[in-house]
Amino acid sequence: MSSDSSLHLRHENLLAWLFLAPAMVLLGVFVFYPIAYLIGLSFTTGSFTRVGPHFVGWQNYGRLLSDPDFWQVMGNTVYFTGATVIPSLVLPLGLAVLLNRAVFLRDFLRTAYFLPSITSLVAVGLGWRWLFQTEGPINQGLNAIGLASILWLSSSTWAMPVLILLSVWKQLGFNLVIFLAGLQTIPTNRYEAAELDGANEWQQFWHITLPGLRPTLTFAAVTTAIFTLRSFEQVYVITGGGPLNSTNLLVYYIYEQAFAQFDFGFAAAAATVLLLITLILVWLQLRERPSE
Repeated sequence: MSSDSSLHLRHENLLAWLFLAPAMVLLGVFVFYPIAYLIGLSFTTGSFTRVGPHFVGWQNYGRLLSDPDFWQVMGNTVYFTGATVIPSLVLPLGLAVLLNRAVFLRDFLRTAYFLPSITSLVAVGLGWRWLFQTEGPINQGLNAIGLASILWLSSSTWAMPVLILLSVWKQLGFNLVIFLAGLQTIPTNRYEAAELDGANEWQQFWHITLPGLRPTLTFAAVTTAIFTLRSFEQVYVITGGGPLNSTNLLVYYIYEQAFAQFDFGFAAAAATVLLLITLILVWLQLRERPSE
């Protein structure tokens, strides 16, 4: 390599780093530093302004492992996430297959299904609480057909399904758009060849549509799981973690420890656990890419 080409290469590298510098500074200030501070705080009895003079090592994590409320919250979070992710994939996938065809009012239906995903979760949560309150429209509808009212938000059995239903409804439109985009990438000649071979619609869906949507399904599953793991607004607005801690999710638990109990080190340890779970989900998504 000549000296001129080497100098030109160094010049291009310098320009590349100059263009990357603003983004790297922003990532460092707003992403990497807060993560490092969070992890450091989890090993102390620190506060907002400093990591704190009292280094306690793994004590906060030990408290997490021995805290029955934490394990109940983890169970609630796993239940909430699993019960939200599965219908949030199945329902929009079925709708996307239907809306990908020339059906009546297709564009209107696409817009109508997407609208919930861009609405304020706080506003939606207030509306949801009104719908499911004891004297609300849902119970009035049940009474109208001769059924007894259900204490939706006061029952440890029914409160969580209300939150799950809200989360599925909120996530449906986003996943619908993702699946519609994924369906556009599948060549139509595959379906034409399958029809010539006598394959019915179910066989085409199972052997062409699903394999073609595998990367899209992985992306939608991971993003939906992350969305549910960070759920806070609906718990805060609708149930407050009750009744009997039955709807307390991990993010709300962290909020309570930090801003109600002012135990910032313990809250940071719980937040670090949430960060680790999220990183595992992202790693699983990235791990799928080489096999595409």
